[in-house]
Amino acid sequence: MSQELTPGYVYHRSLVSSEELSTLITEISKSQSYYFLRYSHAVSGICQKLPSERGETEGQVFNFLCEMRWKKHKSGYEVLVLSKQEFQLEGFEKLAGNWEICDISAFWYNPEETRFPKGFIFKDENDKPLNPRKIKIKQRFFQDTDTATIHFIALTVKSND
Repeated sequence: MSQELTPGYVYHRSLVSSEELSTLITEISKSQSYYFLRYSHAVSGICQKLPSERGETEGQVFNFLCEMRWKKHKSGYEVLVLSKQEFQLEGFEKLAGNWEICDISAFWYNPEETRFPKGFIFKDENDKPLNPRKIKIKQRFFQDTDTATIHFIALTVKSND
């Protein structure tokens, strides 16, 4: 990677309740965010509005600051936050490592591509179809500089600056 590396932050917490998860999602998604939810039978696609009826087994929310991922377990959710900014998140531990990040451009697959037999959905905040080209998608690499290993790749978007 020949891009400039800047400090990054990785946080983790286990046993997050449904109510705590909803609060975290609200906190993280204060700037324009996108959601992707996985159910046992389907995926939500990329949406700008979190569905009121949830029940996903895992999901993620991302914006220009961070990506938060969650996965359901029997007694709660496991949550990972990958960020370019430090957060004070109650109950979260900073993952050990000397994290640096690098943002690079990324591109969506064609929504009609055969790898998605039912197509791939992009919806705006009004639950209407959204042109994926309007989402300026990027990837954020999280590298541990002590080992020069990339451990995480997060979705992000260009900021409106």
